[in-house]
Amino acid sequence: MNAHVRSIAPSAQGAAPARARAMSCTVAIAHTLDDLLQAVAVRAAVYMTEQDCPYAEEFDGNDFAGATHLIARVDGEPAGCLRVRWFADFFKIERVAVLARYRGCGVAVALMQAAIHLGGRKGYRRLYGHVTPDLVDYWRRHLGTTPRPDRPTFQFSDIDYVEVELKLQPPLDALHMDSDPMVLLRPEGEWDRPGVLERPAAEFTGEQVRRMG
Repeated sequence: MNAHVRSIAPSAQGAAPARARAMSCTVAIAHTLDDLLQAVAVRAAVYMTEQDCPYAEEFDGNDFAGATHLIARVDGEPAGCLRVRWFADFFKIERVAVLARYRGCGVAVALMQAAIHLGGRKGYRRLYGHVTPDLVDYWRRHLGTTPRPDRPTFQFSDIDYVEVELKLQPPLDALHMDSDPMVLLRPEGEWDRPGVLERPAAEFTGEQVRRMG
């Protein structure tokens, strides 16, 4: 996932001083507590502060159960995040948040494209999402999603939403039950490089060996 690195240019309209130059954006999976805290900080700033979202609605109990968090950093600083939740035959992108000073730079698109890449690599063939009506065209233009047919607009938190979906063709190197078992032991999103369990035992200290055992 750390391979998703790009140079992003400022928006042509009303670019803030913080983004008045091309910036380096990286998108990575939140693997550590610090990564997760950065995502929480971004979401709190965007949803709780800007949009007056109640705490219990924003942090809804789904942040640990079957969820993966992606964090975008611009020049090393947390800039945006999203959450992916995994279901039996589809995955759902949600909680997309970008700090105000980084909007218009492509951070949200970079995050969502990284999530789609991750879902495809895990073998999923369908993406699902909830978007406000004003963002349907944005998602369609940047991600290729379409509204689900014959599904009415629905509402929660006094906001209207539309269900959208995207059909995927998993890549040839998508994971499956016949993948190398050592690959399946590697950390989420880091399937192309050897994991800690593939390192020679001689590299570990006694304490590390005890923890693994």
